[in-house]
Formats: sequence, structure tokens, C-alpha cells
Amino acid sequence: MRGAQVPGRHRADMFDWMAFAMAVFIILVHSQGWVMPLVGETFDAASSSLVRNAYLPAYAAGIVLFAMSLGESIKGLLRQPFLILIMAVVAASMLWSLSPDATFRRIIALYATTLAGVVIAARYRWTTLAEVMAAAFAIMALACLIAAVAFPSIGKMQVLFPGAWRGVWLEKNALGGNMAMGFAILAGAAFLNPRRAWLWGGFAALALGLVIMSTSKTSLVSLVLGAGAIGFVWLVRRGPASATMATWAAVFGALLLAGFLLVASDVFLGLLGKDATLTGRTKIWAAVMRQIELRPWTGYGYAAVWDDKTGWGPLAWITKDAGFKAGHAHNAWLEQWLGMGYVGLAAWGLFFLQTLGSAIVAAFRDKGAYLALPFLVIYSLTTLTESFAVTYNDMRWVIFVALAVKLALPDRELES
Repeated sequence: MRGAQVPGRHRADMFDWMAFAMAVFIILVHSQGWVMPLVGETFDAASSSLVRNAYLPAYAAGIVLFAMSLGESIKGLLRQPFLILIMAVVAASMLWSLSPDATFRRIIALYATTLAGVVIAARYRWTTLAEVMAAAFAIMALACLIAAVAFPSIGKMQVLFPGAWRGVWLEKNALGGNMAMGFAILAGAAFLNPRRAWLWGGFAALALGLVIMSTSKTSLVSLVLGAGAIGFVWLVRRGPASATMATWAAVFGALLLAGFLLVASDVFLGLLGKDATLTGRTKIWAAVMRQIELRPWTGYGYAAVWDDKTGWGPLAWITKDAGFKAGHAHNAWLEQWLGMGYVGLAAWGLFFLQTLGSAIVAAFRDKGAYLALPFLVIYSLTTLTESFAVTYNDMRWVIFVALAVKLALPDRELES
């Protein structure tokens, strides 16, 4: 009968929408954009407990999605042996951790965060995966706009950099960095879903506006590089001639940028509004390296250094050498080495290189590169100054894992 509902199809549609909503919810929770509006700018023991417990619904949603896509999730995970190796080293680090209890708790959080990326990738084709991520970033962008315009005491910085937009995060660089990645995701979704290109393109423009209003020059540079990666994929997919031209242009541009950084790094830093220490980061790096040299093979245990309160551990020495207390190594590579030694660093490096290499190859073979390559270009840049890799309760790690798994799991092998 024309127009009649098929009960089985209706239930399938309902489950698909529920899964889509859960995937978006997982990304939103891991974005941490709710933390500052909920507990304010300072954290006490009660606030920390509240924030930790708030992640539990996202963990539960990940387990439900895992059960709904069990076969595909296991297949996707098995195709990423370096990710499995990272998780194994993280678990083993509890044996030599400075704080085994803290490491154990954070291993659970990391496994739940990583599982979220795996199941989101395993369940969806590139087109739907892009819209899952784009929907989450669209919600974040709208929340930041509303916060800055309607609630400026929340959405704008008041003391440091007064007037700069921070949206729903604690400071302006968080807004800039997240929205630079959001621009890449939203633009990728527009290319992968032409029928809704107007929607995702509009939100990409909003993300660009938010980066500008954050006044974060580094984030703006990241966004431009992400846009360049989108242009590279577009040219490569137009045909052999344009692919050759784009490849040579990318190689020449990378060499030119590297030469400029080597010869005139002070000019580049000046354009970004940074000093020679990268706002104190080089001091942290030197202090961290001194502690790494004491335990280069094992490190000090996953996520065990930065909350140490003994007063004589590596954090105390890093604080003394750097001149201030840091919350992380401000470099994803040093962070892995500090926590998990040579093996952890190697596992992360292999996983990263495999993922980035797969994204570059995908630019010539797979439309999913519109989503993967721009994000990974921005992510790669941020790993040099932030500790975003192998991070628990972090949206960027969820997305990185999802893209890595999806690059290893072609669309033709998925059912939904």
C-alpha cells in the first residue's frame, strides 16, 4: 500500500537516529565545553568529583554503541595494531607509575574515550561520520556565539585579554583551537554532503568568525592550513594533472615554510604574537627533558606526573626549572615519553605516522580525505605545543581515533 509505514524499517530508523544522537552526545561531552559554565573558573574537590562523574553518561553511550556495532568495532580496532600497542603500554605503565591509583583511574577513562572513537568510526560511512562530527561542532559554535553575545561575563575574557571571546571554554585559545578544528570538520562535511553544503558551510563560516573573535593568531594560522588541506584534496580529486600540480605545490610550500621557520623564526613568532620561549613553553620542554633523562625507558607512568603532591617528584623539579607550575608538557611527543618511556613514544609515533600517511594516500583514492586530512593537518600542528595525544576525556583524541580507524575501514565493508 502506497505510503504505508513498514514497522521494521521504522524501528531501524529510530535506532539509527538514537545512535546518531548518542554519537553527537559523546563528542559534546568530551569537548569539555560544559565544564566552565557548570563549575566556573576555579576547581575544588567537589567540582572535580562532579566533572569526573559527568563523563559517565558518555562512557555508557559508547558502550551501547559498541554493542550495537560489535563486529565492525572489533574489526576496526584490529586494523589499528599501533593503537592496541598504545593501550597495552598505558596499562603496563601502572607497574612503574609514581601514582598507580591515579594511573589506574585514568586508564579506565582513556579506554572509554578511545572506545568512543572506535565505535563512532566503525558504525558510519564517511558521509554520516562527517555529519555526526559536524553536528557536534555546530552545537558548540552556537553555544559559544550565544555565550559571547548574551552572557559576556561567561563568553568573553574579563581579566587576561579582556574582550577576547572564549565562548564556553576557560580561555580564548581553547575557543580558537577548537573552532579551527571545527572549521575543518564542518567544511569537510559540506564537501561530503552536497545537499546540505549550505548548512555545514554556514556553520564553517561561523567557526571562522569565532576564531577571529578569539584573537588567537595561532588558531587562525591552523585554520588557514586546514583550508589549504581542503584545497589540496579538491585539486587532487579533479584529475591526474591537477593532482600532480597540487602535490608539487604542497611539497614546495612545505619546504618554503620550513626554510622560513629556520631562517626567520623570530619574524614568524612575532606575527603570531609569541616570544622566543613560545609563552614559556620552551622552558617547560627543557625542564621535562631533564626529568625524561632520568627515566627514559619507562617514564613515570601514564598521567602520573602532573598531579603529584609529594613535593619531591618530577613535577616539583619541572616547576623549579621552568619557574612556574605547568599542567602538562605542552607537547604531545614529550608527554608520551615522560609518561611511558621509549616504547610509549614509539607506539604513539607509529600510530600518528600511519594515520597521517593513510590520510595523505586517501586524498588520491577516497572522498573521506575531505574530512580526515584537514583535521589531521591542524592536529599535527597542535601536537607540537599542546598535549592532545593519548588523552582521556578529550574530544580531539576521540576524533583522531575515529579518523584513524575509519581510514583503515573502507566504506564498502560497513553496513550502515
